[in-house]
Formats: sequence, C-alpha cells, structure tokens
Amino acid sequence: MIDLEKLYEVKHVFGFFANQLSYPEKLTFHPSVLEESFDSSDPAYAEIKLFWDLMHEYSLDEIQEMYTYTFDFQKESTLFMTYVKYADAKERGQMLAKLKVLYEMFGLNMPEGELSDFLPLMCEFIYAAEWVGDPRAAQSFSMLLAVMEDGTYNLMKALEKHNSPYFHLIKGMRETFKSCIRQEEPAND
Repeated sequence: MIDLEKLYEVKHVFGFFANQLSYPEKLTFHPSVLEESFDSSDPAYAEIKLFWDLMHEYSLDEIQEMYTYTFDFQKESTLFMTYVKYADAKERGQMLAKLKVLYEMFGLNMPEGELSDFLPLMCEFIYAAEWVGDPRAAQSFSMLLAVMEDGTYNLMKALEKHNSPYFHLIKGMRETFKSCIRQEEPAND
C-alpha cells in the first residue's frame, strides 16, 4: 500500500526525475539541480549520484545523442510505461484513458499530443499535484505508481542490458518508490 504522506514528502525528487528524463538541455546537468533534489540520506542517492557522475563524462551533444538513441530508437527502452506490457492492445488505450482522467482529477491538463503514460509526464504530475486530504488519492496514486513501477522494471532491465547510465536513474527512481510503500505492521499472536 502506498504511503501518501511519504510520497508527498519526496515529491520534489520527481521534478528531478522529470527533468532528467526529458530531452537534455544545457541546464539539465547544472550542479544545483542535483544539490536541490537529493541529499546523501536519501534512499536513491547512491544510484542518482552514480548516474550524475557518469553523465558528466559526456558532452551535451553526446548526451542528446544517447538520449535519442536510447529512448526513441530502442523499443524495449521506451519512456511510455504501458507500451511494453500492452503494445497497441485495447487495454493500453483503456489505461491511457484512466491516467488522463486521474491527471485531470488532480488539476493537470494533458499537453496536446502527449500520451498519459509518458514517464517524464508521470513524474511531473507527482511533482506538481496536490493530493493531501483528497479521498480519491489513495486509489488513484496506487494505480499510477503500479503503472510506473511495472513500466520502470522493464525499462531498467533494458537499460542494464545496454549498459546505459540511465539505468542508475531508473534504479534510483525505483528506490524512491520502495521508500513510499507502507510497511504493514506484523500481526501480534
């Protein structure tokens, strides 16, 4: 079960994930971007720092080329979180519609021509949404994070296979998900 309070506490890091998973610009890798998002006590810090250090070994042109090759030309490393599971099946269309409704319920208008399962958009939504006290939040965010968790698992495996620095970014995101799972109290006998 998702811990909505914990997710709210760490929602700022989803702004970082959205930024890093969007097409790279000069300011994407400015030192303050990492410093403002993570500190060394964060459960994702080790993976994020490794990603950050690896990316700084490349020029911006090389990073842009890597981004395009990785996310636009490799089907298994797509940023569309329902694609690997559903491809173009009817179920994917239904999930895209559910995600769009979810965004609109919490005040996000979908960008024109964007699919609702685009990972940077999903991260941006978590970063920007206000859900505290909303009775619809638990079910809605559980569905959203289930889609993200499922999709990022396949993405992480594909990135690992290609030895991509983005592997560490996605692994760090998954560590963040894990930190937001409510641990059930053990039953007392």
